[in-house]
Parts: sequence; structure tokens; C-alpha cells
Amino acid sequence: MRARVSWMLVLAVFLAFPRFQRDRIEEMGFGEIFRIERMRVDSALTQALRSRWDAEATAFIFPWGHMIPSLEDVSRITGLRVYGKPVSGFTYPCYHDLAERLLELLVERRSSLVPRVALQASLRLHEVGKSVGESEDEYLERLVRVSRRELASEPGVEADMDLRHFLILFLGRLLFATRGDVVHCRFLPLLEDLSEVGGYAWGAAFLAHQFDSLGTSERQTSTSGFFPFLQVWAYLHLPALGRGDVMQPGLVPIARRWDSYRDSRNLGDQLERLQEAIDSYPYLDARSYFGRSVWLHALNLVLPLHLYLSQRSLGLRQSAMEFLVRDQFRRPGRSFRGLHDTTDWREWAKEQIDNWERRGKAIKLDATTDDAYLQAYAFKYGGKVYKSTRHQVDVTGEIASLRALLYSAVQDLEATQRQTAELVRELLTFGIN
Repeated sequence: MRARVSWMLVLAVFLAFPRFQRDRIEEMGFGEIFRIERMRVDSALTQALRSRWDAEATAFIFPWGHMIPSLEDVSRITGLRVYGKPVSGFTYPCYHDLAERLLELLVERRSSLVPRVALQASLRLHEVGKSVGESEDEYLERLVRVSRRELASEPGVEADMDLRHFLILFLGRLLFATRGDVVHCRFLPLLEDLSEVGGYAWGAAFLAHQFDSLGTSERQTSTSGFFPFLQVWAYLHLPALGRGDVMQPGLVPIARRWDSYRDSRNLGDQLERLQEAIDSYPYLDARSYFGRSVWLHALNLVLPLHLYLSQRSLGLRQSAMEFLVRDQFRRPGRSFRGLHDTTDWREWAKEQIDNWERRGKAIKLDATTDDAYLQAYAFKYGGKVYKSTRHQVDVTGEIASLRALLYSAVQDLEATQRQTAELVRELLTFGIN
């Protein structure tokens, strides 16, 4: 419950801010998270995942092996930035003077904690109780009205103070929340220069906090932080658990698409069922295909997954290589695809099926620089990728760039000729004039 209340309060202040303040928050990289719909807390799922967390390995330990939320998950699910300066600097045993100067709030000597009530009062939300019979939408609207009355309407010192109060509440009670009723000041030094806040990798810091909080007692059933992240991570990576419903497909960040599955069973029964489902989860063999180049099969459609061409997207250096001119495996043309005849694809594509059963070829780090790859890439695809002068890539001078454009144009022409010839052959094969 505290997690939902904290989220409601932070969201109310964000919505109450005038446009220029919301624009500043957007520039800091925090705007996406406030477009996420309010979500039910799934305490059973949280507890089931916590029971599988190994603090020493900093990973979940499942019957099929380790799993771990990644920076890509943080970016896709929450919209938080995972690049930039590390969230690092000085921490202090006492934040009294800093809080007094930057927040005009009282922090006790030898303390790093701001009283929650005083912080909420600074944002005009000291009376936040939900009225009897009041819906969540009505409650949020009331909080927005109350907060909006007193917030600074124009840029200036007072507006900066409002923004720092909001950020401390947002960071301390939502993204990096801990148990208890106070808000930590440890991020306050990074908020002194508000123009620098957006340069930090807050998403990476959020993931570190998630790892740390997962190491607490597995008997803890609630979460005071931004609970949708872990829930949506499970919806995405463990869909067979059936704990989430896609309500609005296509929205970003991904957390906006999901809502928690309504489960009327008691917590103990839910947890028992979840643990059994994880123990028997049909996931053991799938991971052996990840990070490998392999042929993909859909009956008559047999296509290569050239994962080795995208090593950079896997966080690896890319080797220099010869790019394919055409697929090594010739398949029927797109018009017919071999469906007019009885075809045993297990025999016709035997080599490619053998490749699948061997699980393809692992992608390995065998390069220390991307330079050779990037030069070969520009030479091969220059005309397709670098179409405008503004994005022109000069590999080894203007002549090399022009050669890349010419080479790409020739490749396009040859490919068109090959496709035309192949189509003619197929038409003749099927007796069509």
C-alpha cells in the first residue's frame, strides 16, 4: 500500500507542476515514468522472485540457470536513462547544512534523513488521506489541485526549490525507496546544479538499488519502491506464469502496456502456486539458442539469423568480415514459396535443420576494435545508409565515401537483376507465360 501511496503523491506533484517544470523533468530523463498507468502490486510475485535471488551472484537462480534484469530491461520498461555519468560522488554522515541550504528543511545533526511529512508539506501535500468513497482518479485530481495552488508558476529561485523538493521525494520515496517513513538525502549533492541532473545514468543506479533491495528477507511481501519494474520484467521474461495482462499493446515504455493479473486466492496459496510454476517452468532448453547465429524454420520459410553481423548490439566488438551478397541457402521465390507441390522440408532443408539441432554457432568476442568493420560496412552499404550530406561518413577520405556510394548502387542494380531473373525462372518452371 505504501508503494501505491508514494507513487500517487509523486505523480500528483508532477501533474501539478507548470509546463516549464515538467519540461525540465523531461529533460532530466524522468518524464517517461510518469506516463505509466497505476498498477496493482503483486505481492505474491514479488515474494516468489525474492526467494530465488542470490545476493552473492547478484542474480536469480532458477532451475534452468541464472537470470538477471539488464540495463536494456530498465530502459525498455521504465524509460529511465541508462547512459551518462555514473551516479557517484560524496556521501556524508550529516546533511544538515546542505538540506537547510538547498531544501530549507530541517535535518537533525548527524543525520541523513528528511522527515517525510515535512517534505510532503513543502509540496503542499501534508494532508494526503484518501476520503471514504473517493476513487483513485478523484483522489489524484484532488492532490493535484491542492499542490498546484502553492507551487511557483514562473522560473526562479522558488521554482528551483520546488523542483528539488520534488526530486528528493521522487528519488527517496519511489525510485530508491527503503523501508521506513523517512526520506534519505544521499542524492541531494547531485541536485545542487539542476542543469546537471539529466547527465547521470539514473536507470543504472535504479538497477543497483533493485539488486540491493532483492537481498532483503524473502519473507517481505511488500515493496516500497517502483514495484512495476520487477513485475513487468517477470511478465516479459516469464510469461508462462500468467501474472500480467497486456491492456495497451504498442505503448512505451513497456510498463504502460501491462496490468497485474487479478488473483483472488490468499497470498500463501498464490505463492505456493507460483513456486511450483517456476520449478516446472518450460524454459530449460531455450537459453541454449540465445547469442548464437542459427537458421530459423517455419516450414517452407527458412531464413538465417545472422547474429554475428550484429555483435555490437550484443555489447561486443565487431570483427571485419565479408558481407553476404545473397543467402547461402536458396529458398523458393516470395511469390510461391514451394507451396504448390508436396515438399518434405525436413529433407529439402536438411543442412539447415542439422544446424538448428546443433544450436548454430556461438557469437564470440574475437575483435579489439570496430574500425575495420565500420569501414567495410560503409563501403558495402554507403548508398543505402548515408543518403544525406549531413550523415555522410568519410571512411578514409572523400574518395572512399564516393566509392562506397557507387559500390552500393552497383550492388542494388545487381540484386534487382538477380531477383528478376529468379522470378522469370520460377514463372517458366510453373508454366506461366
